[in-house]
Amino acid sequence: MFTTNTVLGLAIGIALGFAGAFGGFGAFLLVLVLGAIGLAVGRWLDGQLDLSELGEQLRGAGSDRGRNRL
Repeated sequence: MFTTNTVLGLAIGIALGFAGAFGGFGAFLLVLVLGAIGLAVGRWLDGQLDLSELGEQLRGAGSDRGRNRL
């Protein structure tokens, strides 16, 4: 089945709406966090997320922080 980003966004929005309507704000946040984790894992499995690049950005590798400027 071919899924577009529009259909995927719609499905996520519906899931978050149901969680907020029937489970309250806590359930809404839980679905939101688990959805973000699922998105990250899916992108990593598809090869669209480079964790080494993400780690470098979090550590600040390649930036000018900590270097002496003259």
